[in-house]
Amino acid sequence: MATIKQYNKKTGTTYVYESHSYWDKERKQHRSDRKLIGKIDPETGEIVPTKKKKTAAPVDEEAQSREVEKLNQQLSEYAAVISGQKEQIRQLKDELRRRDQMIQKIRAIIAE
Repeated sequence: MATIKQYNKKTGTTYVYESHSYWDKERKQHRSDRKLIGKIDPETGEIVPTKKKKTAAPVDEEAQSREVEKLNQQLSEYAAVISGQKEQIRQLKDELRRRDQMIQKIRAIIAE
């Protein structure tokens, strides 16, 4: 394992990596893996470790199933509201059609 320093021109920061070289049998080439260790403090010259990635929080299956049940209930309520609104729209369209027919009949009577 080797330690590699890499300077970033944009930020002016020097990063420190741990490098591991190996032979890739499939590609028949040398490969290397790098792992970020930290960055070098410009004032002291010491390596400052970078923050570790957070691991996933443990899953509370009971709370998750309650949340899913709650979302399913909300979804069914919304579906009921939508189907009710679709029925109202259909009724309003029928009413509008009847009124249009009445208006046409009245215009025909007036035109005579």
